[in-house]
Amino acid sequence: MKSKRINYLGFLSLLSVLSVLGLTTDNNGFYGFLGFIYYVRYFKVIPDEAFQLNIQKSATWSFMAEMVSLVPAMFISHYLFEGPKAVTNAFAASFVIAALLFSIALTTLEWKESKNACD
Repeated sequence: MKSKRINYLGFLSLLSVLSVLGLTTDNNGFYGFLGFIYYVRYFKVIPDEAFQLNIQKSATWSFMAEMVSLVPAMFISHYLFEGPKAVTNAFAASFVIAALLFSIALTTLEWKESKNACD
């Protein structure tokens, strides 16, 4: 019997369900979660060692970018917003930076891998 490995990266696409809250709460910020629909494609990708290494590299860059961007985001948000709103906006900005960098790094690494496979 053939066992199928599940690519857990595809479950990131479930975050796109949060965009439904944009309809119910009239908060347009929730529509940004629609970007996570992109990760549905990873349910079809078989997670081999090279793929897991690409995930690890992308996650490392993303984590470091989030940690580095949080402090400047706190300072900028402190001057742009007041009170608790500054903290939530700083964490949101840091999360967006990390998510974008993860997606860009993973796409770049996959592109390089497919380019080398064709050569």
